[in-house]
Amino acid sequence: MTSSSTGAIVLVGPMGAGKSSVGRRVARELGVPFADTDSLVAREHGAIPALFAEHGEARFRELERAAVRAALQEGGVVALGGGAVLDADTRRDLADHRVVLLTVAPHIVRARIQGESRPLLTDGEDPVARWQSILNERRGFYEEVADVTFDTSTGPLAEVVNHIVSWVRSGRPADDARDALNEGTETQ
Repeated sequence: MTSSSTGAIVLVGPMGAGKSSVGRRVARELGVPFADTDSLVAREHGAIPALFAEHGEARFRELERAAVRAALQEGGVVALGGGAVLDADTRRDLADHRVVLLTVAPHIVRARIQGESRPLLTDGEDPVARWQSILNERRGFYEEVADVTFDTSTGPLAEVVNHIVSWVRSGRPADDARDALNEGTETQ
């Protein structure tokens, strides 16, 4: 993927990776607006679990696509829902933006998704096993769109935020940023 020094800073990755938490902090540090596409969908159309139950995943994905398009046009920092990269048009749109993939280890995500109301994790299967299965299905799409990758499994999120902000401010392409950033925080 080719980084763009203009456009939004977009966070992608699996459920529980910290896209919303990290995104809010990155936006605050950069002094730009923050948008979470899941929150945009929920604000306009109601709770996501209810949308899944009443209208199905396909309808949710349509609403999500519209939210993604609007958020990217607005700019700033945008946290995408975990499945937003499934849409080919969204993946094409991301080529015009700087995309950060956040990852998290399965043993860490267990605590982050426990008690959460996530429709794709409520099918009776062990939530972490289901999460891993979903990640395996989406991993290629995440890697396709990402300019740089950071793992949120260890250390304070503030460290990841600082590295993302440094990368954005440097204006360097992802390959140069990888060389300049702390190798212990970043995974690829």
